[in-house]
Amino acid sequence: MAAPEEIPILQVDDISKSFDGIEVVSNVSLKIHSGETISILGPSGSGKSTLLRCINWLEKPDRGDVYLTGKRVGRKEDGQLMSDIELASIRAQMGMVFQNFNLWPHFTVLQNVMECPVHVLGMSKDDAVLRAEQLLEKVGLKAKRDAYPYSLSGGQKQRVAIARALAMSPTVMLFDEPTSALDPELVGSVLQVMHDLRDSGMTMVVVSHEMRFAREAADRIVFMSDGIILEEGTPEEIFKAPKHRRTQEFVAEISR
Repeated sequence: MAAPEEIPILQVDDISKSFDGIEVVSNVSLKIHSGETISILGPSGSGKSTLLRCINWLEKPDRGDVYLTGKRVGRKEDGQLMSDIELASIRAQMGMVFQNFNLWPHFTVLQNVMECPVHVLGMSKDDAVLRAEQLLEKVGLKAKRDAYPYSLSGGQKQRVAIARALAMSPTVMLFDEPTSALDPELVGSVLQVMHDLRDSGMTMVVVSHEMRFAREAADRIVFMSDGIILEEGTPEEIFKAPKHRRTQEFVAEISR
């Protein structure tokens, strides 16, 4: 008898999203298993970031469903929308790292990392401080614990943002163009933290133009264009032998 298929840690079923009558994500489905790193690639405007925001319901999908560890996100089993509190509880399990950091400017680095565990998870302040210090050490920024965001480089801000997301002990980490706002010399420090997370077994979905990270760290590449998934495969399959004409064009362009 065949073993039952493992339940995906994250499942996306036929997600669609439109803005002003234009469908930017169209019937997208994905299955992501525990410990996988998925890189979503594609040209600008292909719907990658919108898909990511639909996954954690920062954007409400027009159609389709998202499941985290088998539990429906955004809607109850009877189809009714979850309350803000119910949705926040599930969303806390999906750490989100944004392009522009989204740090609280009036909080120190330490306060940025410990705020949500205290106020969302109900963690004690002492435990939250200890957790924040451990995570800041993990991303190489423990010495900056009392600094404010304005004094940090872009790469440091993004590493604080990663630590803040990790402080919630998420099941999945979602990265939306985490290095696109950084100067080139600052990109490496952020990618190293992401490599370390991948090596630690964190499940990650990464929207990024960083082809080297996609080649070296991704278990699977998802190529999107015009709101749909055109092709999926290993980095070797996508970069060395893409099957779809649009993927071939994309790979040829980035290889120049």
